[in-house]
Amino acid sequence: MTISTRITKLLDIEKPSVQGGMMNVGVAELAGAVSNAGGLGIITALTQPTPDALREEIGKLQSITDKPFAVNITVMPTTRSPDYQGYCEAIVESGVPIVETAGTAEIRKYWEIFKRNGIKILHKCTAARHAVSAEKHGVDAISIDGFECAGHPGEDDIPGLILIPVAADRVSLPIIASGGFADGRGLAAALALGADAINMGTRFCATKESNVHDNLKSAMVEQDELATNLIFRSLKNTARVAKSDVSDEVVRRLERPGADFSDIAELVAGAKQREVLSTGDMSRGIYWASMAQGLIHDIPTVQVLLDRIMSDAMLILNDRFRAMVD
Repeated sequence: MTISTRITKLLDIEKPSVQGGMMNVGVAELAGAVSNAGGLGIITALTQPTPDALREEIGKLQSITDKPFAVNITVMPTTRSPDYQGYCEAIVESGVPIVETAGTAEIRKYWEIFKRNGIKILHKCTAARHAVSAEKHGVDAISIDGFECAGHPGEDDIPGLILIPVAADRVSLPIIASGGFADGRGLAAALALGADAINMGTRFCATKESNVHDNLKSAMVEQDELATNLIFRSLKNTARVAKSDVSDEVVRRLERPGADFSDIAELVAGAKQREVLSTGDMSRGIYWASMAQGLIHDIPTVQVLLDRIMSDAMLILNDRFRAMVD
């Protein structure tokens, strides 16, 4: 028995589960494991330093799986803009079937490239109004990020319990629910709220195939739902990261009157984040993690994880819910 939804049909995947497009973690090995296990694996384009490096990573993924996969590309304000056009060309030329997009309105010009080449577009939103706009511009599905998520949850602070059904009320497209999902209970809840699949990032970090250092995986098992910090609040670019001495210091510095990004730049640099992920030394920088840490109790293979999530969700849908109805 399987769970068939608009997302599984649209993306031709077996299980309504999508891997989040995570910076420095969304690489071929993890994406391939997720796709081979029946979900949708995602490579993060900007993890690769150049468009040519992205072509190589896509080729590596295609050697691991013949199942559907996606590439994430996120357009954000930056002092040194990446070669977005080059990354998009690499995606098209490599035969990528699906993209996950996010970021500013600038991403729309790249949607046109993807649509002309028959690539399905999943767009990540942190507000229902953004989902409505994306639907009007012709994307194929919406990934809606609740406040519980790691990374950038937006500035509205709306949790998934509200945001998912609000989005489902306002758009007709298939919806992927993101933020705080880690088990079969979450999948069953997301389906009940009107979503067609779940997106998981932190939960996939704590799997055997993830390139995250074992120290961080163990920390995700040991920590609870309170073990995150919201940083960049005063900069209107809120981000949720794992609680640590470094992220505590980022919060403290930004609480000072007149503080700006220059006061914390050396603590949050991308190179520092990569060091944390590769060395497991949490004193070197920040790393992303969601409230889902409170639901992580082991470090399984991706296959075991997704099989368990599907089995638990079906048990809830078929047995627990049915037993409640007279």
